[in-house]
Amino acid sequence: MRRAGGAVNPMVARKGALIKLRLNVGAQLMDSTLHMMSRDRKPPAQPAREDWVPSLQQVLLESRERWRDFTTLSADLAFETDAWGRLVFIHPDVAFGWPSSTLLGQDADLLLAEGGDGSGFNPFRATAASRGRRAWLRRPDGTPICIGFAVAPMLDDAGQVCGVRGVGHDVTQADGQGAAVAAKLRRGEVVEHVLERMREEVLAPRMMQASLQALCTAMGAEGCAVAENPPDGDGAITHIIHQTMAMPDSVRSAIFSAHPIATDRREVLTATCQPRFGQTATLAVWRQPDARPFDDDDRGVVGATAAIIRMVLEHASIQQEMSRQARTDPLTGLLNRRAFLEEIGRRLDRLDHEAQPGTLMFADLDNFKQLNDRYGHDMGDEALCGIATLLRATVRPSDLVARLGGDEFALWLDGADALTAAERAESLRLNGPAMLADIVGATTQGLGLSIGIATRAAGLGETIEALLHRADQAMYAVKRAGRGRWMVSQSGPGYRLQPGANA
Repeated sequence: MRRAGGAVNPMVARKGALIKLRLNVGAQLMDSTLHMMSRDRKPPAQPAREDWVPSLQQVLLESRERWRDFTTLSADLAFETDAWGRLVFIHPDVAFGWPSSTLLGQDADLLLAEGGDGSGFNPFRATAASRGRRAWLRRPDGTPICIGFAVAPMLDDAGQVCGVRGVGHDVTQADGQGAAVAAKLRRGEVVEHVLERMREEVLAPRMMQASLQALCTAMGAEGCAVAENPPDGDGAITHIIHQTMAMPDSVRSAIFSAHPIATDRREVLTATCQPRFGQTATLAVWRQPDARPFDDDDRGVVGATAAIIRMVLEHASIQQEMSRQARTDPLTGLLNRRAFLEEIGRRLDRLDHEAQPGTLMFADLDNFKQLNDRYGHDMGDEALCGIATLLRATVRPSDLVARLGGDEFALWLDGADALTAAERAESLRLNGPAMLADIVGATTQGLGLSIGIATRAAGLGETIEALLHRADQAMYAVKRAGRGRWMVSQSGPGYRLQPGANA
C-alpha cells in the first residue's frame, strides 16, 4: 500500500517477499520428490511360463464347475442328442429316476410317456428353437411327469440338424396342485392336440377322423369310434359313424354295459355326445387286452374330447342340411333341376352296364297362372306341394322326382319302359284334378297335368340332353293338343310322338 505522496509501506513489502519465498521452496520440494519416485520405480514381474499354464487350467475347471452348478440349480434335466435321436449327454446323473448310464446311447423317445410320441411336441427331435413347450415324460415305473422345455437344434456345416440340446424343468407339481394339476395339464395338451388336428380339415367326416386318430394316439388306445345311440336309448349299436379301426364285437357289446370290460379283456371307456340337433352318439375308446387300465386322467381326457366330437357332429349336421338345401326345392322338398340331372347322369352308366332302359317324364300343371291369379300365391304353393306329394306316391322310392321350376315337374323311372311310364302317366291324369279339387275347394275346370314321356333304350347311348329335348317336345305337343293328357316320344332316328289318353 502506498502512502499519501506515493511512498510504499515497508511492512507490506516484507510480507509479500516472504510469501513468494515459501512458494518457491514448496515447488522445489515437489519436483525433488517426483524425481526420486520415478528413479526408484521397478516394472512388475512377469509370471513364469510354467506358472501361467496351471493357472489357465484352474480357471477352466472353475468355469466348468460354475456352469455345472448353474445348470443344476436352474434345470431338472439337461440333454443332448445326436442326429439319430440318441442321447449323448444327460444331466444330472439320475434324471427323474433314470440313471444316466442306462440312457446314454439310447433313443431319447424312450423317455416319452405312453402315447407321447404323437402328442405334437417331441423335445428330442425339435427342428426349431423354442421355450416353454411342454411334453410328457415317464419315470422308470411308468409314472407320467410334465416337463417344460427350452430346446435348440444343432446344425452341421451343411446347415442340417445333427442333434438337439435342451434343458427341462418339472412342472408337474407347479403351484402346489400336485397330481390334479398334472392331470389338467395333460388333458389340456391332449385336447389342444385333438383340436389342432381337427382344424386342419374342412369337411366334417375328415374332421371326425382326424380327431379320433389324434385321441387314439395320445391315449395309447387300440381304437376309437363314434356310434349312434339307439332311438330308445337301449339295445345294441345299430350304426357306427366313424372309427379308427374295425370295432371288435366284444367292444360293441360292452359299450352299453354297466361294467364295460369286454369278454376278451379289452377295457372300454365311453362318453355321451349330445349335440343340440341330430342323433345322440357315444364316443368309445378301447385298449388292447391286459393293457394298462384307464384312470381318472383318461376319463377326463375322453370327457373333454366328447365335447369336441359333439361340435363335429353338429358341424356335420349343418353341412348335411346345407347340402340338402343346395339339392332340393325349398317349397316342395323335391330334387331341384341340378341335382336331378346329376343323379340321372350317375344312373345312366349303371343302366347301360345292366342293359336296362330308363324313362323320363315331364309333367306341367295346366292353367296354374289362373289358379294363382284367382286364389292367390298361398293357394298356388299349396297346389304345388299337393302335386309333389302325388308324384312321390305314384312312383317307387328308388325313382327320382324333381321340381324343375315354376309349375314344371320331372320324374325318372329306373328300368321302366314306355308302357310302364304310360301307366303312371294315366294314373296322374286321373288323380291330379281330383287332388287339386280337394286343395282348392272349388271348381277345378281346366286344372290338370300335361305329361310328356321319353324312354331311353339300352345300348343306344342317347345323351341326357337329347332325352330332355324329346320329353319336353312331347309335353308341349300335349299342350298344343288341348292339355290334360300324356304323350310318348318314340326314340330312334326321326323320332315321332305317340298320342296317349284322350289324344
